[in-house]
Amino acid sequence: MGAGALRLIVMRHAKTGELPGGPDFERALTGRGRRDAAAAGRWLRASGLIPDAVICSAARRTRQTWLGVAAELGREVTARLDDRLYHAGAAAIGEIIATETGPAVTTLLCVGHNPAMAELAQDATGQPLEFPTAAIAVAVLPSGPWPDALGRPGDLGAYWTPRLAASGGVPLAAPSAGDA
Repeated sequence: MGAGALRLIVMRHAKTGELPGGPDFERALTGRGRRDAAAAGRWLRASGLIPDAVICSAARRTRQTWLGVAAELGREVTARLDDRLYHAGAAAIGEIIATETGPAVTTLLCVGHNPAMAELAQDATGQPLEFPTAAIAVAVLPSGPWPDALGRPGDLGAYWTPRLAASGGVPLAAPSAGDA
């Protein structure tokens, strides 16, 4: 990552169960979802991808995903729940990030729902990516204010999915500080 570059970590919520007759907003993670969220947090920590801040959909499954990730990061990170992420498309989420992320934040994690998270990851990296539950894509964006950085695609700095990790495949890892 170049000096001053920004990182946008885009994450889809982990695996959920059904809630027959209940509101979709209240669907909870399954056991697998809780395990995948924790594994994602361990991978972020091991990859040196600890966010400075988090914006998370207020839906139950995204909150639970964030809590599973957060428990594995090794330090406290402030998260902001945002109801708008539940129904927003990628462009609207990008606008929320651009206008509401301060200059002190150089690594932001956004936890939300498909199809918006897959589209946001593609918009931010310029690459179409499979985005199953608990998937993570890290976009390395040019330095500068967030509105400018999100104005064009950056580079795919890292990519992780539970299946890739479980199959023994090596997730695309972020470059170390010495590689910048």
